[in-house]
Amino acid sequence: MSWAVANGPGAATASRVHGRYQRTLRDCPLAGTPVVIRLTVRRFICQTAACPRRTFAEQVPGLTTPHARYSPLLRGALTAIAVALAGRAGARLAGTLGMAAGRDTLLNLLRTVPDPPAGIVEILGIDDFALRRGRVYGTVLLDMVTGRPVDVLPGRDADPVAAWLRAHPGVRVVCRDRASAYAVAARDGAPEAIQCADRWHLWRNLAEHVERAVIRHHGCLKQAASTASSCTPPAASSVTATSEPSAAADGADQAAAASESVLVTRIRDRYATIQALQADGRGLRQIARELSLDRKTVRRFAQATSADELVAKTLDRDTLIDAHKPYLHQRWNQGCRDITVLHTELEQRGYRGSIRTLYRCLQPLRTQDPAQAAAPVEPAPPKIRHVTTWQLRRPEDLDNTEQATLADIKAACPHLDRLGDHITAFAKMMVHRTGADNLDTWLAAVENDDIPELHTFARGIRQDYTAVRNGLTLPHNSGACEGAVNKLKTIKRQMYGRASFSLLRKRILLNT
Repeated sequence: MSWAVANGPGAATASRVHGRYQRTLRDCPLAGTPVVIRLTVRRFICQTAACPRRTFAEQVPGLTTPHARYSPLLRGALTAIAVALAGRAGARLAGTLGMAAGRDTLLNLLRTVPDPPAGIVEILGIDDFALRRGRVYGTVLLDMVTGRPVDVLPGRDADPVAAWLRAHPGVRVVCRDRASAYAVAARDGAPEAIQCADRWHLWRNLAEHVERAVIRHHGCLKQAASTASSCTPPAASSVTATSEPSAAADGADQAAAASESVLVTRIRDRYATIQALQADGRGLRQIARELSLDRKTVRRFAQATSADELVAKTLDRDTLIDAHKPYLHQRWNQGCRDITVLHTELEQRGYRGSIRTLYRCLQPLRTQDPAQAAAPVEPAPPKIRHVTTWQLRRPEDLDNTEQATLADIKAACPHLDRLGDHITAFAKMMVHRTGADNLDTWLAAVENDDIPELHTFARGIRQDYTAVRNGLTLPHNSGACEGAVNKLKTIKRQMYGRASFSLLRKRILLNT
């Protein structure tokens, strides 16, 4: 006797055949060859009077599902491809494997996959990421025990995170960066949870303030460099200087100082103009249009704390010709004054700049008496970023030259010397996680010292004191969040930034 079971709730067995029809079903390829299954299936009449459907088709267990054109095996394979590669890339791979499917089909399959359950999260990590940098952001929530994303929220505001925490009780620890919005969200959504500020973010914040302190004492770096050069005996030169080399040096120094003065004046004037326009309520794009500047340049001037900071960073930049200046002065003293010849020689030494840059560098020497020899190049002061890095690294990780240079700088500037002591104390507290015992002592020592940049850092810690102390005491950190954000960015860029938020969220949650 023919029979079939009706689909859906309240299913019943039917034995009355209504008719037959052919059904086409695609299956996984065989040795790369597409496979199409043609089935003759029966349609049965439902004998239950209350059933709204008069007929229904029989299903082959493990092979067919209602209204599906793919076998479960092929559907599972295409869904896995969609989860891994999404639309266009997934369609290309599926076609190569003999499972041709359009990008919209793959995306539709991806959207039907249910979200993995969040479960009970005891240690939660929170971090933000950029959908469109500077404009649109999102928030990723991680189970720090498993490292698995449990949800992705639009924006980086406090309300969505607080609502999620209220809907998922049981969070004991919240690991986050220094963002105030997430601090408010954790306080409102999970008031009993322990908040931990991430140690990496604390160290990064300290590094930013250390750099500002080094910038403010940029003159001390020049003093230390000049002191070191005066203590070093001059090397014997193979070229005999002609009459009055000091006058040549003075002329070159005056020309370089004049050029530097013009640059400094332009930076200060531009800083004052941009700050004034911003105070009048103009936006960065409007200022950029009015001054014919790039928006990134306007933003850099608008975010700077002072003109001196911009001046120091500008004068601290490396140029393509800095490493070749001693050789240039040597060749100039040997009588080679042809710019083309010097440019060819420098290219053989690895110089990649233009001949125009070389001409501007030698212009102060060209204006002096040809009979005079060029003064030797004085050692340049250490770069701000180098001094900042030396202060933040372990002393044993520095080579002998770096240690000697840093010692000269500290000897020339007591402020930078004391700054190094504060950095060392904070690093030890962070590495050994002794914040509960030493944080108050460290803050008091910093606040009693006359280093304004560390005062700002200390005020920020005071505002987030409990989370910082927990971060410097407990073993929790946000390292898994940073790794998840890196993976998230890969997924976002894989879809060319065109994916809707719901689709991006789905792929993030499924790619664990």
